[in-house]
Amino acid sequence: MEILAIVLFVVIFILILKGYPVAFTLGGLSVLFAFGISIFAPDYFSMSMFNILPSRIMGVINNYVLMAVPLFIFMGIMLEKSGLAQNLLETMAMLFGSLRGGLAISVIIVGALLAASTGIVGATVVTMGLISLPTMLKRGYKTELATGVIASSGTLGQIIPPSIVLVLLADTINSSSRGAESVDVGTLFSAAMLPGILLVSCYIIYILIKSFVSKDDAPAIPAEEIKTFRGDHFISKIIKVLLLPILLILVVLGSIFTGVASPTEASAIGALGATILTVIQKKFNFKILKEVAQETAKLTTMVFFILLGATTFTLVFRTLGGDDYLQELILSSNLSPLLFLLLVMVIIFIAGFFIDFIEIIFIIVPVVTPIFNALDMNMLWVGILIALNLQTSFLTPPFGFALFYLKGVAPPEVKTSQIYRGIIPFIIIQLIIVALVVFFPTIILN
Repeated sequence: MEILAIVLFVVIFILILKGYPVAFTLGGLSVLFAFGISIFAPDYFSMSMFNILPSRIMGVINNYVLMAVPLFIFMGIMLEKSGLAQNLLETMAMLFGSLRGGLAISVIIVGALLAASTGIVGATVVTMGLISLPTMLKRGYKTELATGVIASSGTLGQIIPPSIVLVLLADTINSSSRGAESVDVGTLFSAAMLPGILLVSCYIIYILIKSFVSKDDAPAIPAEEIKTFRGDHFISKIIKVLLLPILLILVVLGSIFTGVASPTEASAIGALGATILTVIQKKFNFKILKEVAQETAKLTTMVFFILLGATTFTLVFRTLGGDDYLQELILSSNLSPLLFLLLVMVIIFIAGFFIDFIEIIFIIVPVVTPIFNALDMNMLWVGILIALNLQTSFLTPPFGFALFYLKGVAPPEVKTSQIYRGIIPFIIIQLIIVALVVFFPTIILN
């Protein structure tokens, strides 16, 4: 029966790679598998086990932490509709425009700010691609550098809090730990800050070096244009466009880190703050509110349907003894904790080429978490490594999702090969950060 549990896992994974709907593949195939076993081997599995499934599903629906997901999604989409990204980019470009590579640095900083306010990779990459790529190409930036900057900065939402990835990851780790020490969402947010800041800093350092070595790849904005933009009401523009979003981010994250509010309460503050910012930008109307509500409902429904399917899969997988079998297999093989971690990281990295981060969190993480606990590994450290890994897999050719998002909105003259070449230096930077966190866990654990 343990072997059948592994077969179930492999078959589900293959069907998802072939493009079948994730939620219904997870839940539906698990039920069919269990039904077949209950007929041919009733001693090993009884359909009466599904009597506990409704209570598990209601446990998911009533999960207080998961209430943060729709609120953070609402916050991100509202800020996207407010035109904040375009205004931020224009303002930051004029602040750093006198530097070679200043526009690229502006894109990275805006990407980091959007990551801290939206946390939705697809939306951020598409928005940045539409707004900044034509501008960068028009100003003489090398195509490879421009696309690499946009794709890498657009995926910062995977690791920079408040990240939906981290919320789902914390909940999945806790529900799979079976009595082991839990990972608090706020603690995971706090631990993710330094790796996120390191990534942004390394990106900027690379841009400065690149623009110094290859001066024609990242030209400065003409001084006359900067002077014109910095004319009347420049200070008020900065306050309205830059300081208010930063204040919102500080309020949301600050309330979590100081313990004033839980992540769920902070997400409600963020949703309200994003709406107020949209009003200040004079972009708020009933049409915008309706679009934001519809997109939020759509994305939230997708997440929770996948989660309910994953709950069904986990019930069947554990009842068949799949997790115990894997744990015994790993422990009996005398695989070192670090080697097992490396194996899981490689699997997640490769899986990230083909399936979305939500599926990886709900399929792979529940299977490996009990083994990490048995090996007495710090799940806060493991969680941050998984998040960084997922971010890297979004960028890796040939199947990185962020690259597809960018290609979809790029001008026709931008070739896929140019996007692939442009992202390589940023992947190397990310792998260096992952290696630093692996070998120096005190980066996030102190």
